[in-house]
Amino acid sequence: MRYLYMRISNLHLIAYLWLLCILFSGCGGAKLSVANEQMERGEFYDASRTYRKVYNKMTKREERPQRGEVAFKMAECYRKLNMSARAVAAYQNAIRYGYPDSMAVLHLAQALQAEGKYKEAIASYEEFLATGPKDVKTAESGIAGCRIGLKSKENPTRYIVKQAKLFNSRRADFAPMFLDKSHDALYFTTTNEKVTGNHRSEITGMKKSDIWWSRKNERGEWMRPEPVEGELNTEHEEGIISFTPDGSTMYLTRARREPNAHTGVEIYTSQRSDAKWSAPVKFDITADTLSNYGHPAVSPDGQWLYFTSDMPGGYGGKDIWRINLKERVGSLENLGEFINTEGDEEFPYVRSDSLLYFSSNGHAGLGGLDIFRAKLTPSGGWLVENMGIPVNSAADDFGITFGDGESGYFSSNRTDGRGYDHIYSFVLPDLRINISGMVLDKDEEPVPNSIIRIIGDDGSNQRAAGRADGSFSFPLRRGVRYVMLAGARGYLNAKQEFEADDAEEDAEYNVDFILASITKPNVVDNIFYDFDKATLRPESMTALDSIVQVLHDNPNVTIEMASHTDRWGSEEYNINLSQRRAQSVIDYLIQAGIKPDRLQPQGYGKSRPKVITKRLAREFPQFKEGDTLDEAYIEALSEEDQEVADQINRRTEFQVLSIDYKMY
Repeated sequence: MRYLYMRISNLHLIAYLWLLCILFSGCGGAKLSVANEQMERGEFYDASRTYRKVYNKMTKREERPQRGEVAFKMAECYRKLNMSARAVAAYQNAIRYGYPDSMAVLHLAQALQAEGKYKEAIASYEEFLATGPKDVKTAESGIAGCRIGLKSKENPTRYIVKQAKLFNSRRADFAPMFLDKSHDALYFTTTNEKVTGNHRSEITGMKKSDIWWSRKNERGEWMRPEPVEGELNTEHEEGIISFTPDGSTMYLTRARREPNAHTGVEIYTSQRSDAKWSAPVKFDITADTLSNYGHPAVSPDGQWLYFTSDMPGGYGGKDIWRINLKERVGSLENLGEFINTEGDEEFPYVRSDSLLYFSSNGHAGLGGLDIFRAKLTPSGGWLVENMGIPVNSAADDFGITFGDGESGYFSSNRTDGRGYDHIYSFVLPDLRINISGMVLDKDEEPVPNSIIRIIGDDGSNQRAAGRADGSFSFPLRRGVRYVMLAGARGYLNAKQEFEADDAEEDAEYNVDFILASITKPNVVDNIFYDFDKATLRPESMTALDSIVQVLHDNPNVTIEMASHTDRWGSEEYNINLSQRRAQSVIDYLIQAGIKPDRLQPQGYGKSRPKVITKRLAREFPQFKEGDTLDEAYIEALSEEDQEVADQINRRTEFQVLSIDYKMY
């Protein structure tokens, strides 16, 4: 497992456990002392087994307090081994047997959270807070994380996550990393049964980890993983790697293991010659030999090495630091309070100079380690964001690497009761955002062979031909404002503006264009006058503004604006009324900024009765296409249909007079 690189020993905890050993040295004999020694050295797998044996022997009633102490120690081992289900049971036993320290309640809450039991975890966090503890911030962060978890279950992100079965064994496989920008070679850490050496780790119970790799064949398919060639893998623990941009140098984490001493980790380098890697050489960061250094991550430009350490000067737990690889002296720096917390920040991955990914249990998360995305702000701070479900889970999620676009691999111990890590793939599918519609004439008939252009404020410029049925379709991008222009031979252009929203979901938008004919009159609906007057009513403004827009979209045309009346009244009266009404429209257009020499008013009175079009025939099925609504035709209708016919005849139209107008 990756414990060697994640769970750096907590000296305060060890001192406390030694105190317990002294207090209860009489109840368990050598077995308890052995377990405590194993715990002190960080050998949590062996210690958990020994504590279990001691716990099972304590059956007497008077041993209940001691049994609670041992259950707590055993739970601590399970917690550090990422066996959250077993940790929950052990902490519950410790509390049941009267273990007095409220830390058992806090750690129970954390284990419940790691199991995704958010409501139960919140209850335990609140129980811990009721004791008036000093560590309020951890509990409050845990509650916030549980609430995030509950909300994330209802609103997962669009990422698709799958277990990468080809790379996974029956043991732990984790921390994948691409060799270079070609993304055709993937390295990772494994504890499978075929790794170098036969000795099993006292810390994890598994064989000590090696670095393996997989590469793509000529068909772009991943091949079965195999050990890296050369002198890189040994009987020590090797793993968690990063590469210089050219793929020639590997930075790796290696365990520092000495008998009867704490296990520590250090950073080493290895050089590649052809496909073979050299023996690791220690990379010295500081003269401090007591601190731990691991999880190297080289920046894309090769200038900086980011890493995790518990060295002095941090914010608590393990922090993310960096050092300049070209000017190492004096360049060491902590990434600061936006990134680092009182908890652990680990597994940095630098995607660009302003985009960092890392794992943390100090920022509010779903449970265990979560993967966070951090964006550098103009002020020099970092905006930290949890990547949400399904990239994150209630378990530990860490060690992310990106390939092409929003895709790549990461590690997680989700769904594995033993706490073993596995490699998962992830991909963020492209949003399917589309805009489609119809290009129609004023009679709502399809206009074939139209040309539609769509220009975005992101610099995009698309052009396509409408189909024979008048339909069209374009792909869009989120959050972009578009200007769309449609035109066709024999028709004026029409413009629409449109903005695709920022919602992270597939969408289909619809926009229709209505084109005005150059060769025949175009009725303008919804222009209203007071009875027997030429005064425009306020509800006419929308229709009038549409004419203004047509003239702006087609600056080379001049038009005749015509007004028509019904059959009632004398010819002279109707000609005069319609002329005044046409002039009212012209006056409005001029006031809106249209040049007067592009406009000609004309009142036709009742001299040009309307001919029924396909659209009118669909809207008023009592009339047939081609019928002329003259007086003789109307007088043969029912009174109700006569009123409808008169209404159709009372209309305002514009007719294109020329298409070669020049403004200057």
